[in-house]
Parts: sequence; C-alpha cells; structure tokens
Amino acid sequence: MKLPWLRPMVALLVSAVFFVPLYFVLANVFKRGDLISKQPAALPIPPTLSNITAVLSRPDQLFWVSVTNSLVVTALSVVVLTVLSAMLGHYLARTRGPWTRALTLLLLCGLMIPPQVILIPITDVLRFTHLMATLQGLVLFNVGYYVPFGIFVFMGFIRSVPAELEEAAMIDGATRMQVFWRIVFPLLRPATASVMIFLGVWIWNDFIDPLIILGPSQGTTVTTGIYRSIGQYQADFGSVFALMFLASLPVLIFYLALQRHFVKGLTSGATKG
Repeated sequence: MKLPWLRPMVALLVSAVFFVPLYFVLANVFKRGDLISKQPAALPIPPTLSNITAVLSRPDQLFWVSVTNSLVVTALSVVVLTVLSAMLGHYLARTRGPWTRALTLLLLCGLMIPPQVILIPITDVLRFTHLMATLQGLVLFNVGYYVPFGIFVFMGFIRSVPAELEEAAMIDGATRMQVFWRIVFPLLRPATASVMIFLGVWIWNDFIDPLIILGPSQGTTVTTGIYRSIGQYQADFGSVFALMFLASLPVLIFYLALQRHFVKGLTSGATKG
C-alpha cells in the first residue's frame, strides 16, 4: 500500500523539530527582556535591537573576548588538524604493512573514546608541561583528540585518487613531499572542506573542554561565555539569547563559505578503496 503523503509529512515533522529551537532563539533575540519569560513563543512585536546592543557594549567585553578566544582556538586547531591529518592520511593510505594496520586500529580506538574520559589525564599532562589554563594547551588537546577523524576522512578520499598520478610525478624527479603538496593536496579540496567544517563546528561548540582546561578565570570561549553570563540568582535572558545568536554567526558563515565542497567531500571515496 503506497502512502504518497507519508514522506512529505515525515519531512515536515523533522523540519519542525529542528526549526522550533531556531525560532525561539530568533524570536527572543529581538524581544524585550521582560516579555521573554512571560511570552517565550510569541513574535517579537515590536522588535528591538536592545539585547544585541547590550551584549556588544558590555563593560566586561564578554562577547568580544569570547569570540576572539574561540576564533584563535578554532582557527589554529583546524589548520593544524587539516594539514596533519592530510599528511598522515596520505601516508597510511599509500603504505602497506602490518604496523600501518596496527596504527590504523589504534587511531580507530581513538574515535571511540569520549573526550570526558581522558580529560583528567590530559589536565595532568598540561599541568606538567605548564600549558594548563592556556589557549595553546586547548589547541594541543583538540589536535590530539580530533586527528583520528581527519585521518580517516582523508584516507577514504585519497584511496579514490589514482596512484599513477603520484608515480608519474616521482618518475619526473619529484620528491614524496613535492608529490603530496603539488599533486595530491590540491585534489583534496572536497575532503578538506568536509574536515574543516566538521572540526570547526565541533571545536567552536565545545563546552566542557574549554571550561576545564582554560579554568574559571583564565579565559572564556563563546560557549563558556554564555554559561558565565547566567548568574546564580538572576539571568538577563535577552542577553543570553543575543549571545547565542551572535555566537552562531561565525560558524554559520564558515559553513556557507565551504558548503559547495561539503557533500562531495562526504561521498568521495565511499565506493572505492
């Protein structure tokens, strides 16, 4: 029995599930603070920019400090992860041997461990190296934890690239590093876009790791900034919604800039290997 209306109905329900939180944020960003708790689902009539203005002009500069720290941590982490993952992924994809299989299995185990499980040992290592409560320590943590994901994405894509291209370049006298940077890496743009989008969103939205590694007073990111904007006995919900709205804009712009390669990067290498 065919039900032609079932698929559109399911798609509509799924879209509504994702749209409702977005509607609450957008509606309450442009609503007066005293109306948010009384009418959280009502339309912002009349609309106001007072919440955004209040966030941007806070005396403690919470938003600007949080965004700056998040941009630095996310940019450095994504760049290092992309380059390191691409190089290691290429090496593992083109190298055959029992030890490479063991290393691949070890990296696969790294994908299965939640970051909260290793957070305490990581903080001990960062304290020993005097990197605790620093942005450098948070960047190193991100690189160490997320590099297995990047490697597996690049490995799947590199296996779909003909090895004959690399062999021809090496016959012409190119070194292995020249082959990678001049021949292979330019072909990895779809996979690079996928890795950068996934890792950028994950690192930007991370909460518990910056909260623990940076500490309560040494630094803040956009996620911990939203948390710290809520007081123990009171909260300016208008500012909280404005912070959430402004914090989502950079990563949204980042996705839109790379989304042209996103789907291609996910599907490439899925049928070859």
